[in-house]
Amino acid sequence: MLGLEQPRSVLVTGGAGYIGAHVCRALDASGYLPVAYDNLSHGHAWAVRWGPLEIGDLMDGARLEAVMRLYRPQAVIHLAGLIAAGDSVVDPTRYYHNNLAATLTLLDTMRTCGIHHLVFSSSAGVYGEPDQIPIPEHHPHRPVNPYGATKAMVERILVDFSTAYGFKSVALRYFNAVGAAPNGDIGEAHPNETHLVPLVLDVAAGLRPFAEIFGGDFPTTDGTCIRDYVHVCDLADAHILALSHLDRDVRTRAFNLGSETGASVRQVIDMAIKVTGRPIAIRMRPRRPGDPAMLVADASLAKEVLGWCPGFATLEQQIATAWDWHERYRTIDVRRAALSP
Repeated sequence: MLGLEQPRSVLVTGGAGYIGAHVCRALDASGYLPVAYDNLSHGHAWAVRWGPLEIGDLMDGARLEAVMRLYRPQAVIHLAGLIAAGDSVVDPTRYYHNNLAATLTLLDTMRTCGIHHLVFSSSAGVYGEPDQIPIPEHHPHRPVNPYGATKAMVERILVDFSTAYGFKSVALRYFNAVGAAPNGDIGEAHPNETHLVPLVLDVAAGLRPFAEIFGGDFPTTDGTCIRDYVHVCDLADAHILALSHLDRDVRTRAFNLGSETGASVRQVIDMAIKVTGRPIAIRMRPRRPGDPAMLVADASLAKEVLGWCPGFATLEQQIATAWDWHERYRTIDVRRAALSP
């Protein structure tokens, strides 16, 4: 109809994944058209509800270009990639292909199509074993595993692309994403789960016999490693703020996204017992290679510059939304299996 503006489109690589689906949800709520680009190796087609799904691989430059020319996105939010730090130590080739080479294909295709704004899903893994807690953005990059190394390398590439080609980008360094949309319409559902909270909730639900704790001899108060947990909806909101930031700032910048409060593995399990009201058995295992003892964010820069204001700051809130989704998803999953031929 005449007089109606079409929503501005944003290409979201990995848009069918856990964080990607929440980012698409937030984009839609902010008046954008999210275009999910995903090969569905880890994501789910049913998670794409707020815009079109374009199935393709990041290494396929021709497919990427066709999608970009079709939707003419104003920016790209790059979330696609492999994320298991321990697995990256065992099989680094996959991580350098999927996280580094594929990102170069994406960036070159963006240049071809005249797209110069990018929000990049980076990680606290760029820091390695930190010299100080909480960790500020200016902390040296000393990744202890190939996963973190790929994130640090992409951040450097973005700086170089800014200097050479006029790219404008924001790297968002996630700490540990957790939780689900509070209305229960989307949540965490990895095909091969590696994250602590959903694994622990599986035990509470009777789907697994026990949760594994990797390392009880870290230099922490209870011997288990400490992480900073940040709600996935708060992460998604930061991407919207980052897009606005790209419209007004010419610098390539990086921001930490975390709750600024650390919780040990044992504390997470204790909180899950409280939230679910169910027992959770554990088994101790040796430390995994490449696991820092403690990662806690200094997120003051994101709050000051982006105006980021997390709404789910406590571990109890975060696990409560995860548990609500976990119970809802299991019902959906059972129903889907019953209806499948």
